[in-house]
Amino acid sequence: MRIDGTRRQDRATELVLAYYAAFNRGDRQAMLALLADDVVHDLNQGARESGKPAFAAFMQRMDASYRERLEDIVVLASPDGERAAAEYVVHGQYLKDDEGLPPARGQEYVLPGGAFFDIRGERIARVSNYYNLQDWIAQVSG
Repeated sequence: MRIDGTRRQDRATELVLAYYAAFNRGDRQAMLALLADDVVHDLNQGARESGKPAFAAFMQRMDASYRERLEDIVVLASPDGERAAAEYVVHGQYLKDDEGLPPARGQEYVLPGGAFFDIRGERIARVSNYYNLQDWIAQVSG
């Protein structure tokens, strides 16, 4: 059982790393391919969205306003491979005004962040993203 559990844990870690590699390449189709059809997406300090179409629409909105890459990614997975967590540093540029946020002027920012994942059947079933919004606002407002 230990060997099988280790494999499930490793597969979960590899899945999350593949998700972030696709993010950093800007390959949204590859990201979507790693998600369950009914994926749940918990937006930082926002609403919960469900399904691949909602996730794709969110990514389109993000890509219009932000250019981001993630560095220093660390992934931890549960032994059964059903849950994972990631910590990273976002290096970004604010390109276009996002509703309810300060005006965009091409400001650059560096922001620690994290996410939690549920994994089901070799696909990501939930992504919950967290970062300090007040820190981001302070960086782009200065």
